[in-house]
Amino acid sequence: MNLFEYVADRWSRLSLQAWLHVSEVVQATIVAAVIGVVIGVAVYRSPFGSAVATALASTILTIPSFALIGLLIPLVGLGVAPSVIPLVLYALLPIVRNTIVGLNGVDPAVTDAARGIGMSRFAVLSRVELRLAWPAILTGMRVATQMLMGIAVIAAYAKGPGLGSEVFSGLTRAGSANSIEQALTGTLGVVILALILDAIYVLIARFTSPRGARV
Repeated sequence: MNLFEYVADRWSRLSLQAWLHVSEVVQATIVAAVIGVVIGVAVYRSPFGSAVATALASTILTIPSFALIGLLIPLVGLGVAPSVIPLVLYALLPIVRNTIVGLNGVDPAVTDAARGIGMSRFAVLSRVELRLAWPAILTGMRVATQMLMGIAVIAAYAKGPGLGSEVFSGLTRAGSANSIEQALTGTLGVVILALILDAIYVLIARFTSPRGARV
């Protein structure tokens, strides 16, 4: 059986796995974006705080995904939880770092002008600084999403959703019928989905970034 026949015969199952894979990554990225932006806003004015936040997020990223998922299984069991938690943690570094860079890159003259017309500190942050930092934040989310698409494959180790189950099953059955097709289908599926999401990010950036602030 060739690859196209394998995919055609199992399209229903594969399409569901693909949807679950994308859904898992997108939801983890959104959660990480909320947490990462809050952290970035809290520390961007402090060089020491920025360094500590970035260092901690970097430290998390150095933990092998297999090890982190394995440590979480006794705590939260199998399934979605031990899959999503590591994805959120791994996505923090690019988002936190880009939030800090984006906010620090806002021209002080712009914020001074906003305060000069009577805007409150919160209004300046929410309506001026975060808006101008949005392209950098979105770039951090874009990088995080691409990274998580691959890491989510490892989530199959904890019975997580997505195309990782195809890859793992194919590799563990190496040498048997359709094992290569199964592993290849899962791998190519992740690559194709990653490219689609990346294209979506490009469109989002084009329609949501202020003119002159795109990165």
